[in-house]
Amino acid sequence: MPDAATLRIAIGDYPHTLPLKRGEIVSPWLTLDFVAVKPMYKAFLPMVRQHAFDASEMALATAIQAKAYGKGLTLLPAAMLARFQHGTVLYNSARGTLTPADLPGKRVGVRSYGQTTGVWMRGILQNDYGVDMSRVQWVTFEEGHVAEGRDPPGVMRAPAGQDLTHMLLAGELDAAIYGAAMPDDARLKSLIADPEAAAREWYAKHRLVPVNHMVVVTDELARARPDAVAELYRLLEAGKRAAGQPGPLDTAPFGKDANRPCLELLISYALQQKLIPAKIAADALW
Repeated sequence: MPDAATLRIAIGDYPHTLPLKRGEIVSPWLTLDFVAVKPMYKAFLPMVRQHAFDASEMALATAIQAKAYGKGLTLLPAAMLARFQHGTVLYNSARGTLTPADLPGKRVGVRSYGQTTGVWMRGILQNDYGVDMSRVQWVTFEEGHVAEGRDPPGVMRAPAGQDLTHMLLAGELDAAIYGAAMPDDARLKSLIADPEAAAREWYAKHRLVPVNHMVVVTDELARARPDAVAELYRLLEAGKRAAGQPGPLDTAPFGKDANRPCLELLISYALQQKLIPAKIAADALW
């Protein structure tokens, strides 16, 4: 049996992680010290910049940027969160109807330019709807998690203290991209008129559910205790088996083969959007 080890880990509460957090699935030698971080994205910046944990859930676009800029993180092929993105871009219907074709010349807000949902949706709008992203005025509210990954030229920062939804309702933004927390306001409608149908069509084309978050470990841990990294993955995989698959589509894919197509597509979007300086291979992330 390997020497005992304890890993500080920050991951969210999901059906496939709760069996580990509740102590229903354990290792005889690896202890997981779960650090509570809410909302989950608040763990990403300290993990990238300070290696604040041994392992952490991580936004996939951030993981790609972190690899491109040599931030010392290794991706595990363990998805925490995946979802279709088509309903995440909202506009204020009280000010008239807005469609993807109307976006050139408009102001679109997003929490940060590198937010994974934003990367997915800019890629979808550009490649599936023909939107010229260079003609959209992007407005962000905070910096990205990777310090070297600065916003491309022309991206504006909202004044300090401003709120995404407030600006959208006030007409200071024409549309906004939302992450996990969708606003509850009947005036706010999806830019894509039938997002469920659009998602089904997108899935028929790509045969994948867009992944938002996976798990990373520090390169220091991967070098010093590869056995602990392998055991962590075994535990995560056991949690997924215990949870089962809640629906017809796998929204928490595990394994390199299952996740490679998603990574390749998101890397291509990140390169289009100038989030990374050059293309990287999906297999370089593991």
